[in-house]
Amino acid sequence: MSGAVVRVASGTQVADAGALTARAYLADRLVDGSHPYVDELRDAQRRAREVTLLVALLPRAPSDDASGSSDAVGADGPVVVGTVTLAPYGTSYAQIAEPGELEIRMLAVTPEARRRGIAELLMTTALREAVAGGARRVVLSTTDAMHAAHSLYERLGFVAVPQRDWGHVEVHLRVHAWTPPDAPGALVESATWPPARVVDVDGWRVGLSGGLTRRANSALPLGVPQDLPVTLTRVEQLYAGEGQPSIVRVCRASPPGLDDVLAARDYAVMSRTDVLVRPLDGLGPGGGALRTAEGPVRVGVADRPDDEWLAAWSGSKARLHATGAAAQADDESLRLAREVLGGAPALYLTATDATGLVGVVRAAFAQDWVGLSCLVVAPRARRHGLGRALTLRALDEAVQRGADRAFLQVEAENTAAGALYASLGFQPAERYVYRERG
Repeated sequence: MSGAVVRVASGTQVADAGALTARAYLADRLVDGSHPYVDELRDAQRRAREVTLLVALLPRAPSDDASGSSDAVGADGPVVVGTVTLAPYGTSYAQIAEPGELEIRMLAVTPEARRRGIAELLMTTALREAVAGGARRVVLSTTDAMHAAHSLYERLGFVAVPQRDWGHVEVHLRVHAWTPPDAPGALVESATWPPARVVDVDGWRVGLSGGLTRRANSALPLGVPQDLPVTLTRVEQLYAGEGQPSIVRVCRASPPGLDDVLAARDYAVMSRTDVLVRPLDGLGPGGGALRTAEGPVRVGVADRPDDEWLAAWSGSKARLHATGAAAQADDESLRLAREVLGGAPALYLTATDATGLVGVVRAAFAQDWVGLSCLVVAPRARRHGLGRALTLRALDEAVQRGADRAFLQVEAENTAAGALYASLGFQPAERYVYRERG
């Protein structure tokens, strides 16, 4: 998969998606040109109005349209190379979805862009969006002739539901379903990344850590307060006293309607984060010996981070998510990092080659979970499989220490990280957002 990203279709991408869908179905001989369904495939404008239309985009090559087709899609900017439609129950495009389900339809990749992981990227993004929307199950229909699609759906965890098969005179359609795994929950996640200090405000856990990362400097609303506006005012006053912006995590554990209340109080969405999980039984091998351009890579494991590990992580990641004064003070960030990271039992993996440190990752433990975080690979060591290898090594170490399940968090827009973790068996379980008041 070469640099593709998936986004909700907008502008000319909508018409491009319709043309692509029809062309892909015709190329695969799923329909013939005279079939009335071709018009429906082309009508992406209605799909974009009524449901969610996703497109996969690739940067346009300087000399051509990246598709090799005379009917080029996306004349300016990135080229549309794939698309899929997400239809919740009750919408006009949902043919088989039941209450609480989301239906995937019209998955299509232009023939010239196949065998690059585009279909899998579209599907994994669709599952993340389904979870974000609260779907309890994802369903789709397929035919016996779609062999490549069957392999993809099985790899992603879809199972056949023969009692729901359907069709008509021309075709028999087989139904497959995917159910989101259990999420660790806000308390387990917080336990692997505990704030330096926690203050209870009407049952909410308000994290205070000098501004180092939103995870350690946000309010976790675990209950329904008697007076929501009053509680929010107390949270805001607490953060103001610390010289920090007021940040609230909105997730499944949040009181109903909290997101709307925060929006009305001028809290902006700062990030959307997906929680991805996988069981640790059947963990595959970590691969062969690692090398960079400078030679072999060794991986060390410690139960606390040394200064070099902290500097590698803090310099690359921490300041990106710091708030207030912590975003400017390097020495203070390192001190706070020691305090926050040291608040949970964890392992710290460090990869080095002949020239020094090339990667780090953290594995923290809570109940039967291990939470992975802080994955950093030095720019000069990228494209050698080091991120994948460090993740697998961290999972293996966690198994040896009794963990049964793993989770990690990745921003919803981070296509590359999402693709990496999907290839390692992680599946979406929950999405939460951070809202911050300026």
